[in-house]
Amino acid sequence: MTTMNLARLCIALAMVAAAPGPARSDETTSARLDALFGAHESYEAFLARLQDAVAAGDREAVAAMVAYPLETRVAGLPVTLAAPEDVVRRYDQLFTPPVVAALERQSFATLFANAEGVMVGDGEVWFSGVCGDEACADVAVRIIAVNPPVAPVGAEETDPGTDR
Repeated sequence: MTTMNLARLCIALAMVAAAPGPARSDETTSARLDALFGAHESYEAFLARLQDAVAAGDREAVAAMVAYPLETRVAGLPVTLAAPEDVVRRYDQLFTPPVVAALERQSFATLFANAEGVMVGDGEVWFSGVCGDEACADVAVRIIAVNPPVAPVGAEETDPGTDR
């Protein structure tokens, strides 16, 4: 193979590797959730309700969507939230601008799901079906994790978009 052909091959491979993957659809996500959890409708409705509640700043509605106790990290420190009033009190520490932005950007079609639950964004929020009784006959979709990113040291001392 000549150097020129090798260069063309490398460029072609790089272009293929950089191309976006196949577009996902609501149907694909629905089928994945059906396979994992038996049905997708409650997960799709939950995402819409969560997005609406967060967009409205409805702390109480969001707190009612959480599975308790919720173990998370706030400012890098472990925290256990035992009841809705704990989420309401720490709402701004949990639903930080990056977490809110992840929820705003998330579409149903692009949700990631595995046997543990459904992920929003890069893992800022996870939700899943939670058993409400011993037999697990009563299952409700709830937030099972909120992972606000930890700001880099000194980040609060700079103006956004600048080096100062």
